[in-house]
Amino acid sequence: MDLVPALEEPLKKVLGPATAKVMAEHLGLHTVGDLLHHYPRRYEERGQLTHLADLPMDEHVTVVAQVADARLHSFASAKAPRGKGQRLEVTITDGSGRLQLVFFGHGVHKPHKELLPGTRAMFSGKVSVFNRRLQLAHPAYELLRGDSEETVETWAGALIPIYPATAKLESWKLGKAVQTVLPGAQEAVDPLPPALREGRGLVTLPEALLKIHRPHTRSDIEDARSRLKWDEAFVLQVALARRRHADNQLPAVARGPKPRGLLSAFDDRLPFTLTEGQRKVSKEIFDDLATEHPMHRLLQGEVGSGKTMVALRAMLAVVDAGGQAAMLAPTEVLAQQHHRSVVEMMGELAEGGMLGGAEHATKVVVLTGSMGAAARRQALLDLVTGEAGIVIGTHALIEDKVQFHDLGLVVVDEQHRFGVEQRDALRGKGTQPPHLLVMTATPIPRTVAMTVFGDLETSVLDQLPAGRSPIASHVVPAADKPHFLARAWERVREEVGNGHQAYVVCPRIGDEEDDPKKARKTAEDEAEKRPPLAVLDVADQLAKGPLQGLRVEVLHGRMHPDDKDAVMRRFAAGDTDVLVATTVIEVGVNVPNATAMVIMDADRFGVSQLHQLRGRVGRGSAPGLCLLVTEMPEASAARQRLNAVASTLDGFELSRIDLEQRREGDVLGQAQSGARTSLRVLAVIEDEEIIAEAREEAMAVVVADPELTGLPGLRTALEALVDEEREQYMEKG
Repeated sequence: MDLVPALEEPLKKVLGPATAKVMAEHLGLHTVGDLLHHYPRRYEERGQLTHLADLPMDEHVTVVAQVADARLHSFASAKAPRGKGQRLEVTITDGSGRLQLVFFGHGVHKPHKELLPGTRAMFSGKVSVFNRRLQLAHPAYELLRGDSEETVETWAGALIPIYPATAKLESWKLGKAVQTVLPGAQEAVDPLPPALREGRGLVTLPEALLKIHRPHTRSDIEDARSRLKWDEAFVLQVALARRRHADNQLPAVARGPKPRGLLSAFDDRLPFTLTEGQRKVSKEIFDDLATEHPMHRLLQGEVGSGKTMVALRAMLAVVDAGGQAAMLAPTEVLAQQHHRSVVEMMGELAEGGMLGGAEHATKVVVLTGSMGAAARRQALLDLVTGEAGIVIGTHALIEDKVQFHDLGLVVVDEQHRFGVEQRDALRGKGTQPPHLLVMTATPIPRTVAMTVFGDLETSVLDQLPAGRSPIASHVVPAADKPHFLARAWERVREEVGNGHQAYVVCPRIGDEEDDPKKARKTAEDEAEKRPPLAVLDVADQLAKGPLQGLRVEVLHGRMHPDDKDAVMRRFAAGDTDVLVATTVIEVGVNVPNATAMVIMDADRFGVSQLHQLRGRVGRGSAPGLCLLVTEMPEASAARQRLNAVASTLDGFELSRIDLEQRREGDVLGQAQSGARTSLRVLAVIEDEEIIAEAREEAMAVVVADPELTGLPGLRTALEALVDEEREQYMEKG
C-alpha cells in the first residue's frame, strides 16, 4: 500500500530470482513493501490444532496435525505392471477430524521414514475428494520437532503465522522470506494523519507490521490488525472522497419536472399507486436532479421492487425540463425488453411527433448493435435533433457516432456489468456532465455500498409491489439422491400441466470448440472435474427423455439477436413450455406465467447470481419454485452456499452471507481488474463501524486539503492503491 523507496527494493535483489519469480507470478508480490503487506491469514499455536473438519474444497490449505496412522500399499498399474507400484496412505488428526494424505511412486520413501505415528508437522496442499473422502495428495510438510537450531529459531515465537500460500510456495517458506525483509518495516511511512492515529490510540505502521508478522501474544495480533484495518479503510475512503469532491465541483443543469407536464400526465394514467418506498426514493432523486452539480446515485432494490418505474419517472422529469435521458442496459435482450415495457407503460405519451401522440408526448427509441442500417440512421437522427427524449440501448450508445441534442440523465442498469470507462464515455456526451443514476438488483449491504460505491449516494427499495408471489427454493443433491432429480423433472411436467412454464438454466452453451489442451486430461481428472453442463446437451436430453412431448426451446448469448428475440417472444406468449437457457435470462426478463426454474450445476454460480435468476419466477399470481441441482458433497462450502440461498428470499441477507463466505478482496471487483486485492485485513461486513468512521474522517481531511499537500505519507499510499489500472476498482461493483 505505502510503497516508499526503502520498501520499493525488488524482491529479486533480496530473495534471489527464483523465489522472486514465484512470488510475482503466483502472489503478485514484487517488492519488499508488497511482501510486508502479505499478512498471515491466521496463526497456529504449538499444541493447538487446526480444524480439519472445516477444510474448504479445492483450496490450498496449511494444517498443523499429528500422524495417527501410516500404511504402505503395493498395486499394479500401467507404469508398474508387476504390482511394484507403491502408495503411502497417512491419516492425520487434530481432534476435530481426520484427513488422509497420499504419496505415490518414488515420492513415498522420505515420508514413509519421517511421518511415523505420533509425529507432529505442518502439512500444505490442495484439498480434493477421493472416494467421497477429503484428502491431500503429495502435500509438502515441515516437521515440528523443535530440536534442530533452525527449527527452534524459526518456531521460537509461540504463534506460527500461516500465510496465504500457493502450491509453488508453502506458508513456511513465505514466513522465512518475510523474516528476511522484516527489518525494512522500520522505514514504512505512515499514511494516517498523526492526530487521527493518536486520537484513536493506534500503533505506528512499523510497529503494526512487526506485530502482525512476529506476534508474541494474541493481543499483539489485535493491535496490528486494528491499525492495519484503519489504514485500508481510511486510504480507500480518501480515494472515494476525493472522487466525490471532484464531481461536486462540476457544473450541471438543474432538471426539475414541470407542473402539468409529461411526468404528471404519466402519473395520471398509471393503473396502480406507487409504493411508499417508490415515492420516497423518487423524492430523493428529484431533489438531486434539481441541484446544479451532477447527481450520483445508486438505486438498489430486490428483483421486482419497481426500480424501472422509479428510473422511468426520473427520465420523464428530465424530458419535462427540456433534456434527454439515456438508459444503458447490459444485453440486447434486456434493452429490447425495457424498450417494450417503457413504450407500453407510456402509451400515447411515447408517440411524440406521431399522429395520435399525446400533447406532452416524446419519442422513445432503442439503439443496439444489431439494428438494421435504416432503423439505426433514424434513431441517431432522433437523438441529435432532440426529437427522441428517451433512448434505451446497449454499449452501442457509447460509440462516437452517437450524439445527443442535450443529454441530461444517464441511467445505468446492472452496474456490475459496466466499468468506469463506459460510464464516463456516456457522461462525456452531455454538453455539461449529465446526472447519473445507477441501478442494481443485487442487494448490497450498506457498508459494501460505502466501500465500493463510496462516490455514489445510495437509495434502497426494499418493499415488493403487491401481487408478487412467494418462491419456494430447494437443493437437489443429484449425486447423493438421483431420485430427487427425477422428481424435479416430474415437478416441471406438473407445472406445465397446470398451464404454466419453466426455465432450465445451465452454466455453459455447449457449442464451444474442443480445446486440445483439455483433451489430454486423464479419466480420473474428468471424474473429479467434469465440464459444466451445457444448454445444447441438456435441452436435447430433456426433449428426448424426462420432458418428452413438451415444447422445449433454447436461448443463449451466441444466437443471432433476431432469433433470441423470437425465442423470448414465443416464451412470453406461452408458445414454449420449457426454456433451456444460459444466464442471459438473469436480468430483467419478465414472464409472469413462468413458475418453475431448475438450475443445473447450481454450485457453479455465485449467490447473488442465483438470487437474480430465481427472481425470474413467481412474477405472477401463482407461487414460484426454484430447484438448485448440484453434485457437490454435503460437507462442501458450495453446498452450504446453496443451502443459504434456499433458506431465505432476502437479498440483503444473502449478500451478507455471500460476502462472509468469499474472500473480501472480491468485493472491490479487484478479481476482475486483475489488480491485487486492496483489502487484506479489512472485512467489509465485520468492520462496518471502522468503514463508517473512516468515511467521516476521510471527508473531513479531503474538504480541508483536497490535494493532501500536508500529508505526503497518505499521498504515497493513495498512489499505490489507485494507480492507473486500479482506478477502475471502485467502479466495478
